[in-house]
Amino acid sequence: MIRVQSVAPDSLGAELGLTPGTELLAVNGRALEDFLDWEFLTAEDRFVLAARTGTGEEIEYDIERPEGLAMGVTLEPPRIRRCGNHCDFCFVDGNPQGLRSPLYIRDDDYRLSFRYGNFATLTNLKPWDVARIVEYRLSPLYVSVHATDPTIRQWLLRNPEAPDIIPQLRWFAQRGIAFHAQVVLVPGVNDGPALERTLGDLYGLGAAVLSVSVVPVALTEFSKRELVREPTVPECRAALATVDRMATRALAERGGPWCYGADDLYLQAGEPLPAAEWYGDFEQRENGVGSVRFLQTRIAAAIDRLPDLAGKRVGVVTGRAMGPLMPQVLADVASTTGGCFELIVIENTLFGPSVTTAGLLPGAAVERALADRRDLDFVLLPAEAVNDDLVFVDDVSADELGARVPMPVHLSHDFADALTECGIGNAECGIAVGTRSRHDAHLDIPHSAFRNPHSGEPNT
Repeated sequence: MIRVQSVAPDSLGAELGLTPGTELLAVNGRALEDFLDWEFLTAEDRFVLAARTGTGEEIEYDIERPEGLAMGVTLEPPRIRRCGNHCDFCFVDGNPQGLRSPLYIRDDDYRLSFRYGNFATLTNLKPWDVARIVEYRLSPLYVSVHATDPTIRQWLLRNPEAPDIIPQLRWFAQRGIAFHAQVVLVPGVNDGPALERTLGDLYGLGAAVLSVSVVPVALTEFSKRELVREPTVPECRAALATVDRMATRALAERGGPWCYGADDLYLQAGEPLPAAEWYGDFEQRENGVGSVRFLQTRIAAAIDRLPDLAGKRVGVVTGRAMGPLMPQVLADVASTTGGCFELIVIENTLFGPSVTTAGLLPGAAVERALADRRDLDFVLLPAEAVNDDLVFVDDVSADELGARVPMPVHLSHDFADALTECGIGNAECGIAVGTRSRHDAHLDIPHSAFRNPHSGEPNT
């Protein structure tokens, strides 16, 4: 059973008289379990909807939808499928105490994998779930593979019942389901020969595996550091060499690299990032793969629309991971706009210095860095650091932060969104946010920061 949260004016739902709280029971006699059923079963031009009003009255609507008229119904958030694994490197388990309760949710939900690009392990699928994936063609899915050796994978997931992933993926592939896969690299466990096998096994599944990312594990100060450690520089270089060998093979045989190292793997290895062309359509950018190059391409595409910022001093807040890379990004913006851009690199005071992604910066740390900066005309903040309610991970709202610092602040994904859409050249607007991407957060969770519990730090 699902319930209506809101109904858009002038929509078909409003015309039917659906109101918040209405229970949506069935379509064409088929019970509605969640948003997937609602979206797929109401896609037809004509269907019968069974509903129960707030007064308990059950009504059947024989609906013939005019072409182009939206249902206009927003559903209450679904109950999230929780994770049954117990990974030592789970980032959610590495949260400090005292955060909002949704930040402790470990999701492992194939529905959110399809909708938002969350990575799921597929270890908790019931026969009914498997049938739905195929029936609704939920493709592509984003899958945390980590290792294809069954014993190593079960050890990594701390789940002795985790199924053998290759036969599972092959079965889906034979039925038209495709995947993006990731390997969170845990040194001494799934690197070396295990990584070679994992990439080779996934490559052997053919075109169904669209891409594979290799992401170095990242830990907070509160993670299980006695059980898992971060990779060393030589280990990151060795993993990159393995990735490069497979990418070279894929490039020759399939016309594209297929296998990618996360930006953070290059950073930790001390190696330069590949050119933007290497990443194709940047299909795993939300997992920190090609994020820097994607940002550069977005800026280049908007270069003609950037305003004149001559004489303006602009602060750009980021985490330590992007610190060494951002100057090359800002150089293009500065040369085009004439503005003076200053990079403000902030250490994470909530999770500890080992967490370097901008997406997990706490509002309090940002505020402290900006409190005395009266020399700046305005500041750009990473939009991925706030959730859909514009709240940072430490429960500081962007509006509160903006009211307490001495300059206007603007949330931005790629500089161009804020600079071109908010009249920022005159520094007249307060909090502004650019267009959010298809992988935006689905709960009270910062954009990309906690997309899944199976990657250490998915975004830099």
